[in-house]
Amino acid sequence: MSIATVNPATGQTEKTFDPHSDEQIDAAIGRAADGHRALRAVSVTERAGWMKAAADLLEADRDDIARTMTTEMGKTHAAAKAEVTKCAAAARFYADNAADFLADEPADAGAVNAVRAFTRYQPLGPVLAVMPWNFPLWQVMRFAAPALMAGNVGLLKHASNVPQTALYLADLFHRAGFPTGSFETLLIGSEQVERVLTDRRVRAATLTGSETAGRAIAQIAGRELKKMVLELGGSDPFVVMPSASLDRAAEVATTARCQNNGQSCIAAKRFIVHADVYDEFTEAFVARMSALRVGDPMDADTDVGPLASEHGRADVEEQVADAVDRGARVLCGGQRPDRPGWWYPPTVVADLTPQMRMWSEEVFGPVAGLYRVSSYAEAVEVANGTAFGLGSNAWTRDPDEQERFATDLDAGSVFVNGMTTSYPELPFGGVKNSGHGRELSAWGMREFCNIKTVWVGEGAATAGAGAHAE
Repeated sequence: MSIATVNPATGQTEKTFDPHSDEQIDAAIGRAADGHRALRAVSVTERAGWMKAAADLLEADRDDIARTMTTEMGKTHAAAKAEVTKCAAAARFYADNAADFLADEPADAGAVNAVRAFTRYQPLGPVLAVMPWNFPLWQVMRFAAPALMAGNVGLLKHASNVPQTALYLADLFHRAGFPTGSFETLLIGSEQVERVLTDRRVRAATLTGSETAGRAIAQIAGRELKKMVLELGGSDPFVVMPSASLDRAAEVATTARCQNNGQSCIAAKRFIVHADVYDEFTEAFVARMSALRVGDPMDADTDVGPLASEHGRADVEEQVADAVDRGARVLCGGQRPDRPGWWYPPTVVADLTPQMRMWSEEVFGPVAGLYRVSSYAEAVEVANGTAFGLGSNAWTRDPDEQERFATDLDAGSVFVNGMTTSYPELPFGGVKNSGHGRELSAWGMREFCNIKTVWVGEGAATAGAGAHAE
């Protein structure tokens, strides 16, 4: 497995790294085990001080680490800087709220014949985090901030095309003051993941990635009886009903499809539009998609940079070609430019049918599929008609429709009249083949906790629960 920084804007390899040896992997796991014992022994208040220091460092390093991300995976420098800022905000959110999220929760002692009864949240131990390249800082931080604040420690196996970002993350938490071993980066290929996850010192795993990767991790974790959280692919619907504000919907649709150069699990990908407003929405949407500027991701005026890999660009090209061969129409884009690097323009494809790959597959690039429907029921049927269930968008000013969409869309989140986004304050995850478990909010922190029942009978002191936080 090649571990290297390859600039997607040029296709040139800028830096290579040697994979960690078995001895280096064992040493890292050992440090993590020791780090867990140290971290869980200190107070949440002390952890919060270190996490706030990490947030300060992120902000101080923002331009430099953003430049590294742009170089490694092609997102615009503006988007990369925004990602760093979001990570710092998440670090502060968990520093400020962890004590409340981890506080003992009293139960009705009388109902269970106890003097006292409560729930206590305690860390599991070292957690293997297998993370993707598309949001190379944020995907890790949304695991690391709650995990470290709970007293867990992280072992990061990052995507092999973002090694410099991966190494930065380990250095970040070390500089912030966390105990040695609290966060370790492993420069390893996917073939070495099983070796790490089967180590008895590693207690859980979290993965953001493809269905294939998720199934592989789930098989190992299931065999080893270890907790796991999976955030897998998505093919999010973006439903536009007649009462929607069409100009606003088209504006947000363009951002929702092309954010991060179209490489986001929660990007809107399938645009399901009621026949009454289909033509008007399509005209506005295509005009906005056509106006996006494709170019140097370091240029502040660029809207869309290159795709992260040559293989990823080839996948997108093949999906569009398959749709066209089967009768779909390309309304804009659809042809890669003749230049070095892995570019693909914002593209809109109409007249999709179930026989086309784009109907059921996730398209990981700036390509939008348009679907015409004649009713609310048909819109929901098409929206739910994939194996995915990560995020979803519904555009309607009808209060009854808003309520029905919130219930009827099979997804981990429903955003009405707005773009699907992950927030530290809200749980994040999917259903169906988009995975299981939740990240972010209190739910994300508790995923890697032992949710311990404590029952105290006669003869015990009667001080109430609630003050403790692991």
